[in-house]
Amino acid sequence: MGNHGPDVLADLRLPVRELRRRIPAVYEGFAATHHAALADGELDTRTKELMALAISVVQQCDGCIASHARGAHRAGATAEQVAEAIGVSILMAGGPATVYGPRALAAFQEFAGADSAST
Repeated sequence: MGNHGPDVLADLRLPVRELRRRIPAVYEGFAATHHAALADGELDTRTKELMALAISVVQQCDGCIASHARGAHRAGATAEQVAEAIGVSILMAGGPATVYGPRALAAFQEFAGADSAST
């Protein structure tokens, strides 16, 4: 399956860089919102990344799935936690989430595997 995490982000790297160059203020604003929304607060970053991953599945956004699968991994989420968050996505989105949910789990596992491969 190996094409839902790092490969998606790699495919987006150049087009995103080009668009960011053209509209830097928009990207700066989005980055500030991203950091503020995912910062530890009453909910920890791991929980927020799991929420973002679940929403990414519902929105059927492969780039978002890859980004938040990586974020969930970096924040210390487990595959079991990711699977449960995906379960909520399936509840809320039905059939389409049964397609994008496995993509999200695969992306998370790719990032988790990349960590264990580099150690």
